[in-house]
Amino acid sequence: MSKEEFPGWHGTTIIGVRRGGEVVVAGDGQVSLGQTVIKGTARKVRRLKPGGHDVVCGFAGSTADAFTLLERLESKLEATPGQLARACVELAKDWRTDKYLSKLEAMLIVTDGETLLVVTGAGDVLEPEHDIAAIGSGGNFALAAARGLMETEHDAETIARKAMKIASDICVYTNGNLTVEKITK
Repeated sequence: MSKEEFPGWHGTTIIGVRRGGEVVVAGDGQVSLGQTVIKGTARKVRRLKPGGHDVVCGFAGSTADAFTLLERLESKLEATPGQLARACVELAKDWRTDKYLSKLEAMLIVTDGETLLVVTGAGDVLEPEHDIAAIGSGGNFALAAARGLMETEHDAETIARKAMKIASDICVYTNGNLTVEKITK
């Protein structure tokens, strides 16, 4: 099957919500190939412990590409312990300029419980406004829902879960099988 005929992998909504001294990253479990659900229980949110510092990462895009990036991020974090932004900038520089890495198709949400970042293959390391980051096929739905929920008294985990529920009701590439990781600083 040529690349032009390949229907493409779809699926994933990842959200990060910072509120009340904690950050929650939640991701759905759906992986789709074209219009077919291949797996409904994928785990796209991971906790890393490079150098003894907890970091939570969520990824959207190709799983193999995302794992390659997570391995690279972990090595950057080991080289710069406790400096999440610096490690992410170094990863983004490599991702953008390296001949092999530049072909990887994924996005990351990364947090150490204090800083919340989105890292892209375009070389971007973004700290989102409104203490919410969302990526993936249902990312905009989850983002809009979470922004509305920030007007309530809900904690970060409740906001993330409710936003993901709304996204899964709207986006056919997002399901309700969530992986949720909470981290505090």
